[in-house]
Amino acid sequence: MTFIQLEYIAALDAFRHFTLAADHCHVTQPTLSMQIQKLEEELGIVIFDRSKQPVIPTAIGAEVIAQAKSILVQKEALHELIEYKKGTLTGELRIGIIPTLAPYLLPLFIQQFAMKYTKVKLIVSEMTTDIITHSLKEGAIDAGILVTPLQQKGIKEFVLFYEEMLAYVSKKNTLYKKHYVLAQDIDPNKLWLLEEGHCFRSQIENLCELRKRSLAGSHFDYETGSIETLRRMVDLNDGITIIPELATLDMPAKQLQLIRKFKSPVPVREVSLVVQRDFVKKRLIDALRGSILASVPEKIKKNKGSNIIAI
Repeated sequence: MTFIQLEYIAALDAFRHFTLAADHCHVTQPTLSMQIQKLEEELGIVIFDRSKQPVIPTAIGAEVIAQAKSILVQKEALHELIEYKKGTLTGELRIGIIPTLAPYLLPLFIQQFAMKYTKVKLIVSEMTTDIITHSLKEGAIDAGILVTPLQQKGIKEFVLFYEEMLAYVSKKNTLYKKHYVLAQDIDPNKLWLLEEGHCFRSQIENLCELRKRSLAGSHFDYETGSIETLRRMVDLNDGITIIPELATLDMPAKQLQLIRKFKSPVPVREVSLVVQRDFVKKRLIDALRGSILASVPEKIKKNKGSNIIAI
């Protein structure tokens, strides 16, 4: 029995497809199949039912896979301990980050992190919240940067900061003349939103209580995953959109004139670093967390979480 074989059965359990699992492990499909078959022969059991599509673990196979994942976690913990004793920080850190944070937060800390920790390889992917939590549980990523609270079993949350939610208002809109905005002031028929699946859209719906209000004739038939696209739509058309505070950092003065704050208590989103509850790359995660906190503007660090909008 080898660690490689245990990694192969864990990958096949995650992907339920031999070719996809082999691609994930960077080997050929025959190599992965042969190694899994060798392990089954050594143990004298069938780990996967190959007659099903997608393939699924047998009853005993599921128990073996669970134990294999536990062993692989301990293997990572051993490497982590050795690196700690050596006084070095090396390894690979796979991170998932939601699209409404990625373009604004990543540029603040990625370069500094890479320069400070030259022996750490960062692999960053944009993912929705659901994919991040699923990937964490499957071990496909080591950490996620997203909006919380999630309140999901097995997920540990480290709050990083609270980010204000701001209104971006067209000069043609009646709210442009106001200094502060109330959620009930927003006409849902004039509101541009992200497409379904984004937690920021859910927060806006909760903030504005859109599910309780008429959406007839609204812009909800227009779908995009980009806050920048929504901002451009407001620039060129009458309307309003809600944007996160980090999105205003590089805004030119002309666009900053279109920003309107909400009246106190100001709505915020809670941004956190999340990991599996039994995560092992503690020193790498601590380094990542420290780099993010060091890069966030002081004003945002001082924001309070007194009015966190639910996802």
